[in-house]
Amino acid sequence: MKNAIEYPPGPKDVFPYSTAWKFLRDPLNTLNTISQNYGDISYFKFGKLNVYFLNHPNYIEDVLVANHKNFIKSRGLQVSKRLLGSGLLTSEGEYHDKQRQLIQPTFYPNRIRSYAEIMVKKTLNLCHNWKEGTELDIQKEMTHLTLEIICKAVLGYDIKPEDDQIGDSLLTCMNYFNRLLMPFGELIEKIPILSINKGFKTAKENLDAIVFKMINEHRIKLEKNENKENDLLFTLLKSQYDTVEGIQMSDQQLRDEVMTIFLAGYETTANALTWTFYLLSEHPAIDIRLEKEIYSVIDNKLNVSFDDIQKLEYTTKVLTESMRLYPPAWALGRQAINDCKIGKYFIPSGSIILMSQYVMHRNPLYFPEPDAFFPDRWTDEFKKNLPRFSYFPFGGGIRSCVGEPFAWMETILIIAIIDRLWKMNSVSSNKVILKPLATLRPKYGMRLKITRRS
Repeated sequence: MKNAIEYPPGPKDVFPYSTAWKFLRDPLNTLNTISQNYGDISYFKFGKLNVYFLNHPNYIEDVLVANHKNFIKSRGLQVSKRLLGSGLLTSEGEYHDKQRQLIQPTFYPNRIRSYAEIMVKKTLNLCHNWKEGTELDIQKEMTHLTLEIICKAVLGYDIKPEDDQIGDSLLTCMNYFNRLLMPFGELIEKIPILSINKGFKTAKENLDAIVFKMINEHRIKLEKNENKENDLLFTLLKSQYDTVEGIQMSDQQLRDEVMTIFLAGYETTANALTWTFYLLSEHPAIDIRLEKEIYSVIDNKLNVSFDDIQKLEYTTKVLTESMRLYPPAWALGRQAINDCKIGKYFIPSGSIILMSQYVMHRNPLYFPEPDAFFPDRWTDEFKKNLPRFSYFPFGGGIRSCVGEPFAWMETILIIAIIDRLWKMNSVSSNKVILKPLATLRPKYGMRLKITRRS
């Protein structure tokens, strides 16, 4: 039967694992080259795994929406379970559906509206601490800001000075997962004395300590009936005591959900902001136009609220275009649990389906001059004619990012406030190289010089 399978076109390995090694060394260029050479669906081997790379919106929609029950999360997210456990991002089936049902109301529009004040306050605090002419690593600044916001708004926790190691611990974990995905990567875990294993163990312990500190603080308030705020962590804790339609969580499940929301809720947003400010520093004309809109909406007293977001039309276009060029989640994968068909090709069960936002967002069929930063392309007419999965920075289908509305609001507010107060200027010594780990980060950070708006 295997010999009868017609595989899509794709690169052939001259040496064993050569395509896999190319992918691991430079996944963005490797996938871009494969899409250009082999079209809408291609095939290659990744070690012993059969990988089908989809580069057509209709095929991606088939996997994420029409036939989503035939696919589970692929190896990348299975590896991330070492940190996230069975949280919303990694869980499957009925358990995932119940967890999403519990968490979803936190990100309903009426709840999200209440978070705007926290977002504005935290952003203004950051801006007031900056000094004229300073050269900053904007990635670090945005990481700290979005971490403070997700912790306070969604988890009801104020970041402490001793929590500063969070970013470094997260980066250690992502580098570790990247190594495990390499051919023979599973052997790494079997040698505990390796420094990479020790580093991951320490990083996980640091993150666990912070998460359990959040949980314990909330549990004490709940037991004393001092839970005046109705944040997500209180909702999760209450589910341990109250059975709601069969949803009840163990301590381990609670930890996994908090870890997932805690980490997924700030890393992607921080990267989206970092790339947006980088692009603005490289395109002064776009920055001037953005500044004019923001000045027309936000007054000198810096009064800004949720209701102002709909007025920030060009700001929204800038962010949309930034996430087209540099989507925080640059690829996603699924694994077929049954035989299926994509296009004209038979896909055996166990096969890996790979889709890349980074590659699809730069497809010239849907985005003329795909490498250009051109916010004005996002007219209502353009969006209306765009295939659904030609642009999907937050994924799609029932597994799409539950916090997408939160992320849009947060990112637009932060861009508007920071751009109202500070101009980002490019630094000639800044070395901008992409580092695609779990998210698309700048490899060496993002150094920009800030000058105060007049």
